[in-house]
Amino acid sequence: ATALLDSSATAQVRDELYRAVGFLIDIAGWGSFDAGHHAAARRYFELALHCAEQANDWGLRANVLSDMARQAIYIGQPDAGLSLIELAQVRQDRQTPTVRAMLSTVRARTLAKVNRGEDCYGAVLAAEDHFADQRPGEDPPWIGYFNAADLAGDAGHALLDVALAGTHVEDARQRLRQSVARYAPSQARARAFSLGKLAILELNVGDAERGVAYGDQAVAAAAPLRSRRAKDDLAQVRDALHRRSSVAGAEPLRSRLNQALKAS
Repeated sequence: ATALLDSSATAQVRDELYRAVGFLIDIAGWGSFDAGHHAAARRYFELALHCAEQANDWGLRANVLSDMARQAIYIGQPDAGLSLIELAQVRQDRQTPTVRAMLSTVRARTLAKVNRGEDCYGAVLAAEDHFADQRPGEDPPWIGYFNAADLAGDAGHALLDVALAGTHVEDARQRLRQSVARYAPSQARARAFSLGKLAILELNVGDAERGVAYGDQAVAAAAPLRSRRAKDDLAQVRDALHRRSSVAGAEPLRSRLNQALKAS
C-alpha cells in the first residue's frame, strides 16, 4: 500500500490515498500493539501519522495520536502519553462530539497515571458530556466502533487507578459494570478487559468474593484471545488474588489463571 504513495495523482486523489493508507497502517500498528510488538507498533503509528498529516485529515491525525498515547500509557510512559493526547486534542472544533469523547477518555487515563485523580474524573465527565451530544451521521467512519459500551469501559478503565488509590471507587465500578452489560458479542476482547479490571478493583478495594467471580469470568473471556494485553490483565488479576488467598474460590481461580498464562 505504501508503494502507491509514490504514484502520480490529482490533489484530491492523493489526499484520499494518504487517508486510506494511513488508516490501514494505523490498524497494523494497533494489531502490533495488542500483540505486544511495541517497536513495530510505534513505527506503524509514526508512518500513519505522517499519512494523516499529508492528507490534512485532522480526525485521522487525532486517532493515530490517541493510539500512540494509549501505547505510551501501557509501556509505562504516562508523561509522553499525556503530551500525545493533548496534541491530539488541538483544534477540537474540527472534531465531532464522538471523537472528542474518545479523546477525553484517553486523556483521563493519562491523568490517572500521573496521579491527577480529580482531573481524571473531570475528563471522564467531559467525555460523557461530549458523547451525549453525538451526531452519528457526522462521524468519520473510523470512530464507528466507539459506542456507549466503549465509553463506559474506557471511563471505568481510567478511573481504576484512581479507585485503587482510594477515591471514586463506585464511579469506576459502575462504569465497568455498564460496559460489561453493553458490549456486543463481537466485542469479546473489550469485554474481557472490563471483566479483568472489575476483578482487580474488587480484589483490591471492594468485595473480594465478587472479585473472584469476576476473575473467573475474565479468564473465560480472555483465555481464547490472541492478545498480549488481555493476558497481561490476567496477570494483574493473579497479583491481586495473592492478597486474598483465603477467599472462597481463590485457589481454583489461581489455578485457572496459571493455566491461561502458561498457554499464552
